[in-house]
Amino acid sequence: MQEVERFRKRARVHHWWIVAWALILGLTGLFLFLSWFGPAAEGGYSRLVHRIAAVCFVAGPVVYFLMNPRSSWEWLKEAFTWNKDDIGWLQAAPNYYFGGPEDVMPPQDRSNTGQKLWIVVVIITGLIFVITGFFMWFLKGNISAEVYQVMLLLHDIAFIGGGAMFLVHVALAVFHPRMSEALRSMWGGKSTVHYAKTHHGKWYNRISAGESE
Repeated sequence: MQEVERFRKRARVHHWWIVAWALILGLTGLFLFLSWFGPAAEGGYSRLVHRIAAVCFVAGPVVYFLMNPRSSWEWLKEAFTWNKDDIGWLQAAPNYYFGGPEDVMPPQDRSNTGQKLWIVVVIITGLIFVITGFFMWFLKGNISAEVYQVMLLLHDIAFIGGGAMFLVHVALAVFHPRMSEALRSMWGGKSTVHYAKTHHGKWYNRISAGESE
C-alpha cells in the first residue's frame, strides 16, 4: 500500500509536546477550579505544577517557530485563510461524519476545515491563557480585585471553550472510523495515498506536482 509523508518528525514532536502539557494544565486547572478536588490542590503543589506546565506549553511553540519560521507562517496562513471550499465543508460535514458519502466533501489542503477551525481555537484560547495567566501570576499584587476577577473569568471561559473543542478533536481522531489515518499520520508521520487524495486532495496534488512543503 502506497504511503505519503504527512508530518515530519519535528512537527509530530511539537504536536505531542503541546498535547502533553495541555493535559497537565487542564488537570491541574481543574484541581484549582473545582472545590471537590480541594485535597489535590492542598499545599500549593497543583499551582506549582500548573505554572511549570504553562511555561513548557508556551515554550514549545516559541522554539518551534524559531526553528521553522517559514513552515510556521505557512501553517498560520493556511489556518486563517478560508474560502468557498471551507464553507462547503462545514455544510457537508454533519452528513459526512454520520456516515454520508465522502465524495460530497470539497477538496481540502494539508489541514481540512475542521482542523483549521481547531487551530484557530487553539491559537485564540492560547493567547487568552497567556495574557490572563500573566496578569494573575506576575501582576496579582499590582491590579485591582475587579481586574483580577475579569482575568480569572476570561481564563475559565477559554478553558471551557477550548476544552470542549479539545474533546471533539480527540473523539474524532480516536473513535471515528474515517479519521483513524489522521491519528496514525500524526503518530507515525505517514498516511496512505488514498487517504491523502480523498481527504487532503489540494495538498496531495501540490506535493505530487513537486512543490515543496
